[in-house]
Amino acid sequence: MRYPLPDLNTLPEDIQAKILEVQHKAGFIPNVFLTLARRPAEWRAFFAYHDALMLREGSSLTAGEREMVVTVTSAANHCLYCVVAHGAILRIYEKKPLVADQVAINYRKADIPPRQRAMLDFAMKVCQASHTVDDDDFLALHAHGFDDEDIWDIAGITAFFGLSNRVANVTGMEPNPEFYSLGRTPKAKA
Repeated sequence: MRYPLPDLNTLPEDIQAKILEVQHKAGFIPNVFLTLARRPAEWRAFFAYHDALMLREGSSLTAGEREMVVTVTSAANHCLYCVVAHGAILRIYEKKPLVADQVAINYRKADIPPRQRAMLDFAMKVCQASHTVDDDDFLALHAHGFDDEDIWDIAGITAFFGLSNRVANVTGMEPNPEFYSLGRTPKAKA
């Protein structure tokens, strides 16, 4: 890490509360939460936009598909933190560890349906050549059942994580060790 992590106890109460909520749910504090907390106003804006994109109701994109977009975008941007962290979340949502790893390495060879491949093709175009997006891209996605709001979601998630990837790379953000094993084996039934 190029920037020291702030002490949780020195952070504003609203940020502490959110971080403790995440820690309770995950069992650890993902490094992104503390890394970005050194600038509270940016932390709040970042996570407000993150939640608006990733938790939007009414979209036909599943939580797993959203994580696929994040993972593929992060791989294209060479962001170790986000590939490892969101690859773990993808494994949990999709319950398909092999597919999650395939998507992280080369989604074009992953065992995914044509709808998801079209979604990821579009995400890569937005990630690498957004200036070339045209009406044909919308038509291709419409043919797979995506509406214009879903297309906005794919573009927004791709763009947002482009920003996130760059900040993670510049700060030297390291994936928490816990992410590497999450979702790889089914949880024991109680």
